[in-house]
Amino acid sequence: MSIISHECASTDGIEPGVALFRSLGDPARLAIVRRLAAGEARVADLTADLGLAQSTISSHVACLKDCGLVDGRMDGRRVYYSLARPELMEMLAAAEVLLAATGNAVVLCPNYGADAPVAEAAR
Repeated sequence: MSIISHECASTDGIEPGVALFRSLGDPARLAIVRRLAAGEARVADLTADLGLAQSTISSHVACLKDCGLVDGRMDGRRVYYSLARPELMEMLAAAEVLLAATGNAVVLCPNYGADAPVAEAAR
């Protein structure tokens, strides 16, 4: 079943979609995906570009890799990461269009917006 359906509203079959959006719901993971959209990078590159700790980057890259969103390419002892699916960038571009169309209303959402308490935003 597709996560987009014209059938009766139901929670049947939405788990993969929920998992996808959770995988992108962390600011560090989304920043990594955005950076990798510009081209492949090593963990050291991501650390320098994003200003996050190496252990944080490594953990989030591993998560994205486990989700099938990121691939790694060995070059000697170095691993270069890239986006595994170009469809991911299409989805993020569509999200940007949606955010623009709603005037970024989600940023003001009391449950998930920028000022939402961490416990609320992690629902």
